[in-house]
Amino acid sequence: MTDVITLGWRERLALPQLGIDMLKAKLDTGARSSSLHVDALEPFERGGATWLRFSMTVGRRLHPSSVQCEAPALGRRVVTDTGGHGTERWFVRTDVLLAGERYPIEISLTDRRHMLFPMLLGRSALHGRFAVDPSLSYTQPRPRPVFAAEPVARVANPPHHGQLP
Repeated sequence: MTDVITLGWRERLALPQLGIDMLKAKLDTGARSSSLHVDALEPFERGGATWLRFSMTVGRRLHPSSVQCEAPALGRRVVTDTGGHGTERWFVRTDVLLAGERYPIEISLTDRRHMLFPMLLGRSALHGRFAVDPSLSYTQPRPRPVFAAEPVARVANPPHHGQLP
């Protein structure tokens, strides 16, 4: 049996296929799914499949930068919040890099601008890999930037042509 890595309630992670080399996330074992803040989201068709074009702001408050991403859509699903309210959200699959491990997860794309963390990592992304100790925080070093040779879903900082609809 392998040892399970214990993480804190908040950690730094990377989403290499999306071109995000560091992002602060809240680890929430009470949430089934993971979610990522996006500033804008637009579905479109490519090769007969639905894709999503989305943007998000990363980096520090004083030096933010916008990342433009594209990824195949997994579909739309209803996600229920802690208050019992359900909303339909788009989901994508991408790799996460956390505690030296890189593995695929499913993430819903939503507006989290009023939340403290741009990403919530739910129990389905943690199960079997990590334990969470809520008394700990930032137990792991910052992830090293490791980007896929052929990104599934990245379009890094294209020329600015205004806001996405």
